[in-house]
Amino acid sequence: MLRSRYQRWLAFSLALVSAITFAACNPTQMTTQAAQKSQVVFSILSDPKTFNYALSQESPNIFGLTYDGLTTEDGDGKVVPALAEKWDISDDKLKIIFTLKKYLKWSDGQPLTVDDVIFTYNDVYLNEAVPTDTRDVLRVGQKRLLPQVKKLDEQRVEFSVPEPFSPFLRVTGLPILPKHALEESIKTKDEQGKLKFLSTWGINTPPEKIIVNGPYKLESYSTSERLVYLRNPYYWRKDTQGNQQPYIERVIWQIVPSTETSLLQFRSGGLDSLGVSPEYFSLLNGEKKRGKFTIYGVKSPEPAPGTIFISFNLNKANRNGKPLVDPVKSQWFNNLKFRQAVAYGIDRQRMITNIFRGLGEVQDSPITFQSPYYLSRSEGLKSYDYNPQKAKELLLAGGFKYNGENELIDVEGNAVRFSLITNGGNKIREAMGTQIKQDLEKIGIQVDFNPIDFGLLVDKLSNTLDWDCHLLGFTGGAEPNDGANIWSPEGGLHSFNQKALSGQTPIEGRKIADWEQKIGDLYIKASQEFDEKKRKALYAETQQLTQEYLPYIHLVNAYTMSAVRDRITGIKFSALNGAFWNIYELKVSEK
Repeated sequence: MLRSRYQRWLAFSLALVSAITFAACNPTQMTTQAAQKSQVVFSILSDPKTFNYALSQESPNIFGLTYDGLTTEDGDGKVVPALAEKWDISDDKLKIIFTLKKYLKWSDGQPLTVDDVIFTYNDVYLNEAVPTDTRDVLRVGQKRLLPQVKKLDEQRVEFSVPEPFSPFLRVTGLPILPKHALEESIKTKDEQGKLKFLSTWGINTPPEKIIVNGPYKLESYSTSERLVYLRNPYYWRKDTQGNQQPYIERVIWQIVPSTETSLLQFRSGGLDSLGVSPEYFSLLNGEKKRGKFTIYGVKSPEPAPGTIFISFNLNKANRNGKPLVDPVKSQWFNNLKFRQAVAYGIDRQRMITNIFRGLGEVQDSPITFQSPYYLSRSEGLKSYDYNPQKAKELLLAGGFKYNGENELIDVEGNAVRFSLITNGGNKIREAMGTQIKQDLEKIGIQVDFNPIDFGLLVDKLSNTLDWDCHLLGFTGGAEPNDGANIWSPEGGLHSFNQKALSGQTPIEGRKIADWEQKIGDLYIKASQEFDEKKRKALYAETQQLTQEYLPYIHLVNAYTMSAVRDRITGIKFSALNGAFWNIYELKVSEK
């Protein structure tokens, strides 16, 4: 399934609830006619917010099932052709020519052509009048310039970039959109003078009007209940015998906001799949035979893609003459020895044993374990194993001291105390936060742990910038450049030292540390490097810098596991992309 090509704040929520990404509802809730069709039923945690890909900023969304791009990724994260039959890269790495497959069609039977590719990029993604985050992943080099896209002939399209850009093949996995369905809306304005495109294909749009090119088209949507997808009869994929794919006729997404409810439904036999979180593993592992399901990801367990971390607010800026961060606390947070002491003061192995039930690993790197650019401890990556004595020594060397009650105080005599926030309602996150509070108390640091509503948390991190420390996570993939806007000082997800985003009240006096700028520069340099050894070395340097200066203190990752009913065949489980990345070739057996 198509993976998101960039990070968003709502990607946090996927990391936080990834324990159940593909649960299912009771198929008997569907009509008799639906039950006669080959179908699978999954669940999502909330309603989608739009059916317009360019305007989407959140998950869950429909686009993994409904759209393909020129390229896609296989289960190992390798770039493979999708709508494009092939591509040719110029010797100077500045041009890529894609040749489209022949006889492509949209879900309404209209031809899918090079003109749709040109429209998608030039009229939508590269159009400054369209407020799409997608444009950020197309920016190239230090100047963040955009590519040029032009039609060569009826089968070929040329992308030109101002500088060599090695992640570009992955970027072209962005969905291709239908010109014949959307062109009028992109060229006309409403009564308020806004492009009609901005209000096109909202969640109230009749499903039959949503034109797609992916394996499934939207059949129906009932708010707070379910989305139903029907096989796209014009999908381009066929098997080696020439049979049309996908094989499964219908996919149902039941909207189930409670992961505990999903667990109960799966155990009762009505659900098709469940992401297996550590607290559920022992229970489910004993029910495999009775429940007729397999737990994938157990034989060779791998950490889930992405990271979980705590991060301190290092922003030294002011807003309306007032510091974003209490100057006393800002002194602590920007003291490198303080951050390193905190890293040594957290017992991550205890987290794995008690919270993750042994089903996880320590994560030292901001880059996903499955990425070819991941740097391991054995390759020299700096790590912070639990060592409270070393933590205390670092704090003393950093100018702190202990009072008679063994409480840490700074040079001015202020007790060291800060607030740690995370999203409320996630049991594992809350357990991790509770342990961090306990661990840091042992080195004299007082932590006010405060799980809060996710919407409020996002507002603090992206708008008010009013926070001390947060416990969250980023999703991840094989390509580190997907997280470039995290590491660029001007990136929209540079959360530990966030700039004011467009439309927000400006901030004054924001400062960029040398190491911070260097990481951002290295990401740009790595994106311009095509030699894989040199590229790996550049990303290795970024990982060493992040571990040395600790803008994020990485914690642990659970193993990624999925329980899937045995009646679903063809599963090629991927720790990177999950159990259903190849949904187009899965089948349902009713034996």
